Amino acid sequence: MAPEQEVVRRVFENTEECPIRNVVAQIGDKWSVLILFALVDGADRFNALKSRIIGISQRMLTRTLRDLEREGYVTRTVYPEVPVRVEYALTPMGRDLAKPLYQLVSWAGEHHEQIKQARQDYDKRSD
Repeated sequence: MAPEQEVVRRVFENTEECPIRNVVAQIGDKWSVLILFALVDGADRFNALKSRIIGISQRMLTRTLRDLEREGYVTRTVYPEVPVRVEYALTPMGRDLAKPLYQLVSWAGEHHEQIKQARQDYDKRSD
């Protein structure tokens, strides 16, 4: 009988060098994925985005758009008109990111009822 091989487990460091902490955590916040998906349809103005993302405050939309722009997923274009017009759009990297996120969103839709049931079952056991 062959000896059991020791399973090598990955180590995750909470540092800026960790891609999970440094990249995935940014898009895993409450609003980023919704904003990215709102921009998949094309460039949009701030108030139009705000009206399509129900529940987001003006401050949070501003902050999240700035974060997404800083990460390179979104561009902000200011048009020198009166009044000034500002549009947000996905960059090529943002569009590329939307592809695997779409798979996650689709998976969430397919399993939403199961997840809700698991939560209910857990909460009943925890009471």
